[in-house]
Amino acid sequence: MYRRFLMALTLTLALILSACGQSTGQTDSTGSSPAASGAPAASGAAGGKAMEKAAEGTALRAIQDRGKLIVGVKYDQPGFGFLNPTTNQVEGFDVEIAREIAKRIFGDPNAIEFKESISKNRIPYLNDGTVDMVVATMTANEERAQQIDFSDTYYVAGQSLLVKKDSDIQGIDSLKGKTVATAKGSTSEKNITAKAPEAKIDLYDTYADGVQALLSGRADAVTTDDIILYGFQTQNPDQLKVVGGQFTKEPYAIGVKKGNAELLEAINATLRDIKQSGRWAEIYKQFIPEQNVPDVPPQDWREVK
Repeated sequence: MYRRFLMALTLTLALILSACGQSTGQTDSTGSSPAASGAPAASGAAGGKAMEKAAEGTALRAIQDRGKLIVGVKYDQPGFGFLNPTTNQVEGFDVEIAREIAKRIFGDPNAIEFKESISKNRIPYLNDGTVDMVVATMTANEERAQQIDFSDTYYVAGQSLLVKKDSDIQGIDSLKGKTVATAKGSTSEKNITAKAPEAKIDLYDTYADGVQALLSGRADAVTTDDIILYGFQTQNPDQLKVVGGQFTKEPYAIGVKKGNAELLEAINATLRDIKQSGRWAEIYKQFIPEQNVPDVPPQDWREVK
């Protein structure tokens, strides 16, 4: 009797271990795999159950049938969207948020393809179908909302200044006659033009190009959202510093093409879930460890003042 019990127990354990091995394999419910997506394993977003198929003819259904999400992210912003030269993989806060959305849609955070998106091509990429969504430190505002739809807010930044360590620039009021670098097509360009009209504004394709101008002496300061500037300061701690505090509030939201209501609903459901579950705070601590975790951002970007 005891022997038969041991045999039954051994068989049961074998079946359990076999099932576990299948669940941790490389193929998910969509049939895609990390290798097929060209993406690395996510650092924190584990797999899960895929959402139900959307109605035929919707953008979300087309994405589900394709088997992967195509997302525009920055490649030059440490902490948010950065192509790590050591691993040759994109990483950061924005990247991890995008993986959470892929996990909701496909049950797999790696069912995703990233495309580099700089400030000036974010909206064109959405409207010509190059990407399904943009998660690229994009400030939601009324002007942009005329062209695309925005998700709930997923981060609130503020514009500031990056200067050389020996600079006499202390803040927005000391930019008269100075050359300030920023990115073409960015909210930062409009803000600095309005708030420092006596400064000379030089525009670059990327913020990294602006930082190179600062380091080489072609610019006196770089301006954009402070959290981006802190990333560049971390990369050049002996040469650069962030000064002047925040002189704007910048609510980041995910951009999608107008009319894609089902996709926008899936994005917002993901953001609300990760804010409530504590996953948003985990991502914050992972990529912005120098700062205390703030309250989660409000849903409506228009509430950020």
